[in-house]
Amino acid sequence: MNKQYPTIVDRFCHFEKTQSNKIFLAEPVKGAYQEFSWAKAGKEIRSIAAWLQQSGLQQGDKVAILSKNCAHWIMADLAISMAGMVSVPLYPNITSNAVNEILLHSEAKTIFVGKLDHPELIRMGIPDEMTQISFPFYLNGGCLNWDDLVKTTAPLVEPANPDPKALSCIIYTSGTTGAPKGVMHSNHTTSFAVYAFLECTPPFNNEIFFSYLPLCHVAERMLVMCGAIFTGGCIHFVETMDSFSTNLQYTKPTIFLAVPRIWEKIREEILRKMPQQKLSKLLKIPIVSTIIKKTIRKKLGLGRVKHLYTGASPINPMVLDWFNQLGMEIQEAYGMTENSALSHSNRKGACKFGTVGQSYPGVTVKLSEQSEVLVKSEANMLGYYKEPVLTAEMFEEDYLKTGDEGQIDADGYLIITGRIKDQFKTSKGKYVAPAPIESKVLSDTMIAQACVVGWGMPAPLLLCTLSEHARQLAETSLQEHLHQLLEKINKELEHHEQLAKLIIMAEEWTIQNGILTPTLKIKRKVLDETFKDNYNNWYNESVKVVFA
Repeated sequence: MNKQYPTIVDRFCHFEKTQSNKIFLAEPVKGAYQEFSWAKAGKEIRSIAAWLQQSGLQQGDKVAILSKNCAHWIMADLAISMAGMVSVPLYPNITSNAVNEILLHSEAKTIFVGKLDHPELIRMGIPDEMTQISFPFYLNGGCLNWDDLVKTTAPLVEPANPDPKALSCIIYTSGTTGAPKGVMHSNHTTSFAVYAFLECTPPFNNEIFFSYLPLCHVAERMLVMCGAIFTGGCIHFVETMDSFSTNLQYTKPTIFLAVPRIWEKIREEILRKMPQQKLSKLLKIPIVSTIIKKTIRKKLGLGRVKHLYTGASPINPMVLDWFNQLGMEIQEAYGMTENSALSHSNRKGACKFGTVGQSYPGVTVKLSEQSEVLVKSEANMLGYYKEPVLTAEMFEEDYLKTGDEGQIDADGYLIITGRIKDQFKTSKGKYVAPAPIESKVLSDTMIAQACVVGWGMPAPLLLCTLSEHARQLAETSLQEHLHQLLEKINKELEHHEQLAKLIIMAEEWTIQNGILTPTLKIKRKVLDETFKDNYNNWYNESVKVVFA
């Protein structure tokens, strides 16, 4: 470790003193915004931190958080850090079995329970002997009450000061490739990542963040939570996904992060209100074009945004180009839980769509003989909790093995060409990389989601779902369009990559049906396991486009 950086607690305490009356957190509850200044939040955080220390827990003990995003989620996380303990954030929509596995594996002693869709079901996974603390606004029976603890516990004066290199957080991955693994980070890995990011970004000044992606996911944690706390920003929350548009319009964030599926849905919504043909015509008229762009951004709630980001999974360059034509330059970033989301990003004004940008300061990157992207920095994880063998497998001479296949252009921009493990071999012995094919397919406005499958099949199949626009078309028109799409895509592919069939799935892939992760990435293994028994039948259908 070359340099010691201020920790998240250091930065919170700084702004607690220097801008005590400014709004730090704003959360809509039943439509009314509950606001917390830095000072008000600080008092509650310090009381909860003191209670944790007085409850019999020791420095380094694990404390879990189980809740959707809300003001007290961030306060709880800061209280855990201030008490010198280790935060274990959980996804709020995992099963009770997964909750139980993670709590037992992490050895968590206490858990904060908050905003949940079905608290009575998910809490079945919490061991009976574990102390539970319920957040205000979302009271859960059988728990200690946050407000009562704040009222009866004097605030902690001096925060704990653990070694910056010591374990401070265990982030369990969302499990696209199997069972979740506990990624260990320290205060130093987090702080290094934040300062490396800020070094190549125009100064953040009184920024407003909008929090709706899971705070236990590394992208939201680093950009929104740490971005606000390290720079003195303000975080607004979404109340429900049904009120997403309303909350976003109210917040008018200056920094906004969305995963690719969200950007695609925003695009679909704009086109639903203004068809592409009409939009294209209007964008060609100079003065009208300016008004249209401004109006769309304002109606979305992005009228004063300074930085737009996308990450967590690959986005189609066509989508980025489409938004760019509306005056919305989306900066694609690349990273993973194992390196604090610190690897590469496109900088504002210098975006190369189709790449994930250049590496951050302090990040060394190289490609292996198999073109796997390897990264090294002080933001890399300490390892997987209780998994020394898996940890060793993830590193090659201090370089983190990302599992992504890539290329680096002459200007240092990284192009991700697919996941090494996602490649599969057809029965003809040829390897197929799904990601580039999926990207071509998703450039068509009729397709909402796509996944190329076909391990051991004579040729690949494309499983996909339709966009809302496509579902409204007459069957004949839709069939004709999909046949033309299949033909067009196959002309652009090598012979062994060409798609045998296009399979239209009846049901959209969602978090609820288990096919998407909480950050809306497709779980290929789940999709394969669910539908593999149908592959041969679909392949043998007499038609090219099969409605499953």
